[in-house]
Amino acid sequence: MHDSAFVADTARIGKGTNVWHFSHVMQGAELGRKCVLGQNVHVAPDVKIGHCVKIQNNVSVYTGVELEDYVFLAPSCVLTNVTNPRSEINRHALYEKTLIRRGATIGANATVVCGVTIGRYAFVAAGATVTRDVPDYGLIMGTPGKHVGWMSRHGHRLGPGDANGIMRCPESGLRYQKLASGVLRCLDLDEKAELPEDMSMGERSYKSWREAQDL
Repeated sequence: MHDSAFVADTARIGKGTNVWHFSHVMQGAELGRKCVLGQNVHVAPDVKIGHCVKIQNNVSVYTGVELEDYVFLAPSCVLTNVTNPRSEINRHALYEKTLIRRGATIGANATVVCGVTIGRYAFVAAGATVTRDVPDYGLIMGTPGKHVGWMSRHGHRLGPGDANGIMRCPESGLRYQKLASGVLRCLDLDEKAELPEDMSMGERSYKSWREAQDL
């Protein structure tokens, strides 16, 4: 914990987690192992955060929000917990749950309206506004956010697929296929499984991968 951070005595912090400058973790909050909270992060009372979560600078995680393992919150993204807030109306007992599932990314300056579920490995683009549930691997762009495609577990936009509808991640080689309308699954690795060690270290920039595909 950085000297300028404040962590309540009743907060539970997992082994290997770092809390950086001017961040505040309030009473009853639970953070898993190997998380990183950047500068000026606020974690409200009773929030549950999984393992290996990365929360970048200037993000507030309010009561009612739950983050599963490996979630990434980019700088200054916004999470909320009341749909119709009014200063003169006390709705502390009416916080709406927002669930961000394993491996999902919320881009910089994106806004997630409360009461939704962001699926596993979904990707919300920078500046987007999420107003409804997002499927696993879904790519959301725009305001209001629209489901415009699919992202691989490694964060690459997937193409249309081959004759059998199988899409392949250019970085990992993992194969993906739509099993039903709005449902994408990885054919080679279960969504709950840990990445093999040789797949967990990036070696090339996103731009270089896209240029290699002439995209």
